[in-house]
Amino acid sequence: MDQSQAPVLEALAAFQANPLTTFTPPGHRQGRGVDPRTLRALGADVFRADVLATGGLDDRTGSRGILEHAQQLMAEAVGADHTFFSTCGSSLSVKAAMLAVAGPHEKLLVGRDAHKSVVSGLILAGIRPVWVEPQWDAQLHLAHPPSPESFRRKLREHPDARGALVTSPTPYGTCADLAAIAEVCHDADRPLIVDEAWGAHLPFHPQLPTWAMDANADVCVTSVHKMGSALEQSSVFHLQGDLVDPAVLKQREDLLGTTSPSVLVHAALDGWRRQMAQHGRALYDHALNLAEDVRSRIAALDGLHVHGREDFCGPGHAADLDPLQVIIDVSALGTGGYRAGDWLRSHHQLTLHLCDHRRISAQLTHADDSSTADRLLAGLTELVDAADGLGPAPRIHVPDPDRLRLEQVRLPRDAFFGPVEQVPIEKAAGRIAAEMLTPYPPGIPAALPGERLNEDVVEYLRTGHAGGMLVPDSADPELRSVRVTVEETSR
Repeated sequence: MDQSQAPVLEALAAFQANPLTTFTPPGHRQGRGVDPRTLRALGADVFRADVLATGGLDDRTGSRGILEHAQQLMAEAVGADHTFFSTCGSSLSVKAAMLAVAGPHEKLLVGRDAHKSVVSGLILAGIRPVWVEPQWDAQLHLAHPPSPESFRRKLREHPDARGALVTSPTPYGTCADLAAIAEVCHDADRPLIVDEAWGAHLPFHPQLPTWAMDANADVCVTSVHKMGSALEQSSVFHLQGDLVDPAVLKQREDLLGTTSPSVLVHAALDGWRRQMAQHGRALYDHALNLAEDVRSRIAALDGLHVHGREDFCGPGHAADLDPLQVIIDVSALGTGGYRAGDWLRSHHQLTLHLCDHRRISAQLTHADDSSTADRLLAGLTELVDAADGLGPAPRIHVPDPDRLRLEQVRLPRDAFFGPVEQVPIEKAAGRIAAEMLTPYPPGIPAALPGERLNEDVVEYLRTGHAGGMLVPDSADPELRSVRVTVEETSR
């Protein structure tokens, strides 16, 4: 196929050259009805490009096949059999993938370091999770993706599981041994889903970690807005092989997705694919060189440690590392990641990807250059100088791995939709959670519906929230109370 084509963008340009008089959504009529104050903030071109997909950009029946052509080009560009665009982010895409593999009360092997959107899928579908434990670095208090052997062991214990789901890369850039996990699943004739939300760039340079389709995964979900050039909410999911029916996957996406997809999102996805197909190798040559330079310059600053493969990869840890995720340990400065991140934003207008109790991270992409790198280094240099004034890191109770792992005593759906009550956080230990409690970012639930809370996790969340951790999905924004199931003993 001709990768210089961009079917959605070309159709949009043709529409704008010969605009229709529409009596359909969107009601703003290519911006004519938009408040001038809104136009000044957003720009008129946004509204001119915001047209109806079917019955606007294409005809009523979609006979021109514009979106299908764009998806076929994407699939060819990355070497997948099928590609589907999503305008509801990978939060929707991963749910569609899960529902294509397992249904209500069926088992699915899931890495416990999964994103909250995966847990939402378990709740909506009533899938019974079989948790696969991450590989925990007790010294750094960091979880790496589960090992292939952990998946093999769980499949032996649960041969009726319908498939498996693993998250790779993690928000910290650490990657699973996807090829080995796929082999484990395929030996049992089960499909592997990879939540590769942070890996949109991986297919386009050989020095980046192996991406899911090259590792023989069956379904791969990617957030193009995270590491690519697409708009927020832009996602694609790729499919290969015969273990997941493409018609079933498309139906599950149709079940969950919007009937009013954004042409803006589709057009940006189309343009990003063309950009990567034509220029991806050169763009990531530059990005990787920039990342190497940034890492070396940060490492030269006293009190900052840049994590690399020597910290994150090896036996019992991750299989690979995305060098574009620059993870910086600030604990030697005597402060924590939350305070360091807040200081960099307020004093240097730098917004960082991830902050935790001891680390901050800068996510580099193909869009970065020496000017953005210099601004990052200038901010970090002054952070080192100002560290004494930031105050000590707040005391956050980070439990050992065995205490972080909670017992799943009810299906997530049953706990979430069953009778609930709100109890003071001091009385939550021993109760069954009825909500997700998710430090964000990275968005991995510390507790999820159906798990029995213990003192260590409650204290982790309580002290973490007091120290700057965000827990945005708690019913109580201040985390003074927790939503739990109503149990016989509590009535």
